[in-house]
Amino acid sequence: MNAIAKAIDTLNEGFGRLIAPLIAVITLIVIYDIAMRFFIGRPSDWAFDVTKMLFGVHFMLMAAYGLRHHAHVEVDVLKRLLSRRKQAALEIIGYLIFFVPFIWMLLTLGWDFFMRSFSRSETTYGMVAIPVYPVKAVIVIAAMLILLQAIAIVIRAIQQLREEKTP
Repeated sequence: MNAIAKAIDTLNEGFGRLIAPLIAVITLIVIYDIAMRFFIGRPSDWAFDVTKMLFGVHFMLMAAYGLRHHAHVEVDVLKRLLSRRKQAALEIIGYLIFFVPFIWMLLTLGWDFFMRSFSRSETTYGMVAIPVYPVKAVIVIAAMLILLQAIAIVIRAIQQLREEKTP
């Protein structure tokens, strides 16, 4: 079980480290768009749409990395007062009650959202029609990465319960 959790951590760590620097590309495109507005008096036809989509992709793909590094919102004030065993049990219960319905909705609705966009060859509006379905596919990919990271967290919580149980 520990090997599975470590493999998931390695996957999300590597993926996060690969995706994180791409914020620099988004920044360069924004700077280009600002320069076009300043020097020419009009923005580029594509830069705003591209930066909007790339930022959304970046944010979604970094979610599992954030979960892996505990960079998410959590009520630690009360949790820290509990024993390790109770913290692990609370984590398992929390993931079952809150995470499972959320991830199920994200996967099923995200897949439908992507398929509808793909079947219609959905594009952005304007002169430059940028395909939208690749961005919507990222919803499903991000949901899978988040699901995997949650599995790793639950595996560790179960191990914590087992360690506390054995004398």
